[in-house]
Amino acid sequence: MMPRPNPTALTALLALLTGIAPMSVDMYLASLPDIARSLVTSDAQVQLTLSFYLVGFAIGQVIWGPISDRHGRRPILLTAISVFIVASVVCTIAPSIEVLIAARFVQAVGGAGMTVLARAVVRDVYEGLAVARELSRMTAVMALAPLLAPLLGGVLQTFFGWRANFVVLTAIGVSTAALVALLLPETLRSRAPEPVSFGSIFRSYRTFASDRTFLTYSGLLICAFGGLFAWISASAFVLQNLYRLTPFEFGLAFAVGSVGYLIGTWIAAHIVARVGLDRTLGLGCVVMAGGGAAGVLALLFGFTSATALVLPVAVFLAGLGLALPQAQAGALLPFPERAGTASSLVGFLQQTAGAVVGAIVVHLLGQSAWPLAIGVAVMGCGAFVLWALTHEMRK
Repeated sequence: MMPRPNPTALTALLALLTGIAPMSVDMYLASLPDIARSLVTSDAQVQLTLSFYLVGFAIGQVIWGPISDRHGRRPILLTAISVFIVASVVCTIAPSIEVLIAARFVQAVGGAGMTVLARAVVRDVYEGLAVARELSRMTAVMALAPLLAPLLGGVLQTFFGWRANFVVLTAIGVSTAALVALLLPETLRSRAPEPVSFGSIFRSYRTFASDRTFLTYSGLLICAFGGLFAWISASAFVLQNLYRLTPFEFGLAFAVGSVGYLIGTWIAAHIVARVGLDRTLGLGCVVMAGGGAAGVLALLFGFTSATALVLPVAVFLAGLGLALPQAQAGALLPFPERAGTASSLVGFLQQTAGAVVGAIVVHLLGQSAWPLAIGVAVMGCGAFVLWALTHEMRK
């Protein structure tokens, strides 16, 4: 077996693997209006490049985890990265919106494997509260992706056009594959005895679906991701088309919102070992609800500037950074022998919720930011209510 990298290097590598997926979304957001012009299509069609990415990501998460429980993390992870690289190349040269939508779907399937297997590796290597601590550390490092990606995307769009985003993603994919091949050993301790089939996957998922703890944490993740993708799906259209920000200004505004996420993940990584998983999770839910409510109140009192929208979202994202790794850890902890499959189902549920909420918000967008603000508020308040009502189920 290859020697295990030191803990800091392992955290950085796993954070990179989980950060590629949000980077694949956030980096090209400033280019959405230009893609519509370049490929002579509508904003709604361009938004499908995001919706199909989310659908592909959800489907991909169902696939990779069970396969890796049987065949190992390392070879399946390298396969997923290869799929991502090939699809990114096709995105770069896509001649039509239809090809771009299809390539984004496949790109997401590959990206899902990186996210799922990074979480599974954490569960392979760590036990107990150390799982939540490591996921918090990974998330803190990963938080740089939504902070830097829109800025990079704004620069790429301004100077090189939208295709440059996918050139950069291809290069990142190739570099990541090399790092995994060189640094990551096999971490699966015992392979699943049953061959992978639809029947075996369904039986595993049925076990998870009957576990109240798993369902509770999954519900919290659904609310958190619903609010996140209400913002991700609609922010480019609201800030650029309604508030008239340039692509670079949009990148700055999106990055400012992401500072909240970075702060939340940093706090979580430093307090979870002292105050515990559930209290950190509860604090995150309170902050998400507060940020969502603040956005609605800002619009209600007539504040219609980009700042009045971005700052409440930044508060919501700080709560997300606090809550997300704790909810993921809570869902994975009961299933050490099936960490890959559990990680797949968690990812599928949260990503599907994000795709559905994001599509609804964009569909309802008109000449105001109300659908976006309401979507974030409903999901944030929903997370808080669910956390408050399910204390006994999380014990």
